[in-house]
Amino acid sequence: MANRAVKAIFGEPGPWGEDGGAPHARVPRATVALDGNGSCIAEARHLAAEFLARVESEAGTAVSARAMDLTQLVVSELVTNALKYAPGPVLMDLRIADGTVVVVVWDSDPVLPVARAADAGRVGQHGLEIVMAVAEEFEARREPVGKRITARIALADASGDRGLVNGPQ
Repeated sequence: MANRAVKAIFGEPGPWGEDGGAPHARVPRATVALDGNGSCIAEARHLAAEFLARVESEAGTAVSARAMDLTQLVVSELVTNALKYAPGPVLMDLRIADGTVVVVVWDSDPVLPVARAADAGRVGQHGLEIVMAVAEEFEARREPVGKRITARIALADASGDRGLVNGPQ
């Protein structure tokens, strides 16, 4: 993973309310700057999986198999779109807040994405619709430079069942 600058922060203090707790509460978090080469989408997915594994092992927070899979899917779709439509680097931030993993992707293009109408005949270009369908919350916001896309994915399945990340052992 030599092509990315990583600032992997685990358990750093967060601002008031970011994690729903007291000021400077510990917030599991990882941030990465991706340079846009061909392997950075896979690296982003790998970082997301590593982050959630650390959340589970070090913070003791249960992460369902569904949350693991959906987080990697959302990361893949958002980073792919950022690289496809925006020049320059892409920043990705992952953090845990209120029983969700918050995925934030920033890029340099100020144009906000728009979900397309359903079209069974359309090949490809369904990434945004997929993200919006699986995320608990979705937000696209212009920034002074570019835009920030935020998606939240529940850590637990609706049934509360943790599931198995890699199947039976």
